[in-house]
Amino acid sequence: MAGFDKVVQSYEQAMAGLSDGMTVIAGGFGLCGIPEGLIAQIKTMGTKDLTFVSNNCGVDDFGLGILLEDKQVKKMISSYVGENALFEQQMLSGELEVELTPQGTLAEKMRAGGAGIPAFYTATGYGTPVGEGKEVKEFNGRPYILEESITGDFAIVRAWKADRYGNCIYRHTAQNFNPMAATAGKITVVEVEEIVEPGELDPAHIHTPGIYVNRVIKGTFEKRIERRVVSK
Repeated sequence: MAGFDKVVQSYEQAMAGLSDGMTVIAGGFGLCGIPEGLIAQIKTMGTKDLTFVSNNCGVDDFGLGILLEDKQVKKMISSYVGENALFEQQMLSGELEVELTPQGTLAEKMRAGGAGIPAFYTATGYGTPVGEGKEVKEFNGRPYILEESITGDFAIVRAWKADRYGNCIYRHTAQNFNPMAATAGKITVVEVEEIVEPGELDPAHIHTPGIYVNRVIKGTFEKRIERRVVSK
């Protein structure tokens, strides 16, 4: 990796600098659009006491769920945690701290963090446990709660295509939380299906400009189905 060329050749290079106690923002929704190889590298590294900001925590044997096996995750800031039995066990036993955040609020926390906005008001969560202890202000007669934005030491993201300069395109619903996550990391690492040369991507189709991206790695993906349902 040199100059504008952000491509790295190994997962060790991709996640270099990650250490215990850091905060990692992870793109994806369920198992759709998750950076599988980067998550696997974190497991291999054995980094612990991590805080993860992600819509969910994968499933027991895939996605972020594999990091629970060795208790690498100290805290999850998530919207949905219902597909992972180990997650439930660790949360109920007090081994895992969980901060549940409404889905739209979580997306805006990432986007605002990436935009340098420290906090914002939202009506979502007012009058519920989500709003407890948070500042309340009225706008046009409606109460809103103050939510702080989120940034991370690392952001790990999955894209469809990227060029060597880090410009990224997401495919269909795999876009989900990835564009917001990509802006909110001090170091943003993007795992992609295909790397192309600068100029090959239509500028009008780029979702994440390379200015947000520090490292790009080509991965291989299992594309597992989160919950398989078949007719009787």
